[in-house]
Amino acid sequence: MTGQSPPTILCAGRLYCDLIFTDLPHLPRLGEEVFAPDLSLHAGGGAFITAAAIQAVGGQAGLCATLPSVPFADTVLRDIADVGIDATLCAAAAPEQSPQVTVVSVLDNDRAFLSHTSGPALPDVDWGTGWRHLHIGELRTLVEHPDLIAQARAQHMTVSLDCGWDDALVHRGAEMTHLIKDVDLFLPNASELAALMDGGLPQNAAPLTVVKDGAQGARVERAGGVHHCPAPAVEVIDTTGAGDAFNGGFLVAWLSGAPLAQALSAGVRCGAAAVGQVGGTGGLTNLHRIPFEAAE
Repeated sequence: MTGQSPPTILCAGRLYCDLIFTDLPHLPRLGEEVFAPDLSLHAGGGAFITAAAIQAVGGQAGLCATLPSVPFADTVLRDIADVGIDATLCAAAAPEQSPQVTVVSVLDNDRAFLSHTSGPALPDVDWGTGWRHLHIGELRTLVEHPDLIAQARAQHMTVSLDCGWDDALVHRGAEMTHLIKDVDLFLPNASELAALMDGGLPQNAAPLTVVKDGAQGARVERAGGVHHCPAPAVEVIDTTGAGDAFNGGFLVAWLSGAPLAQALSAGVRCGAAAVGQVGGTGGLTNLHRIPFEAAE
């Protein structure tokens, strides 16, 4: 439908300061030390990176999260402001909270994470009205705040959920089923979905499941079959946040009424852009807006 307004999407999840080490000769081993030639600090966490991608393709994104404590809050707030995300639903960490950070080690087109969480993922705030969709940045946040879906439904919002690799959860698929089945859209990567299903998650637990598979692209899994969208060949600098960037592109297209094939393509385009620079959002600045026209 020509002239349709861009979707308004509230992203909720843990907010980190990412300390990204690049050009490593190899990963650290116990008892040894590795020196990284480059280090950079960026706002991180799935909810933030998805929100940044939403803004980059012309959607309207808000973020509901607890800020990392000092001295990292300023870095995170700077990055949130730079990409234009509405941060009015973010709140400062309690004074006694330790810094919430992720150490990212980038090596051979892949990365490893070491994260520290502190305090509640989300502040106790009133969302207000005007949001059309809730995106939950990781399964852990929904486990910690199981009332999120009910809050969204009370405001007639649709709901999507990423998984995020969490050793304490991804192998407990049967226990996660009641949460995953209640969202409209589930967005795991291939490894996360495999672990969940090995742990008892039924196939097609959510009404719609979109599986992200790195350089292989992404696919939609539903009762009627599978649709696949390959990823373009691009130079990979840092894969941090590529799946979260995919979420942003897919959500804007999907919520605008685009066919699944077009939404997949939009998501893959965002994921491919994200890997071209260090950090989850640096590569998103050159993305073009997604036309907000529903499918005929």
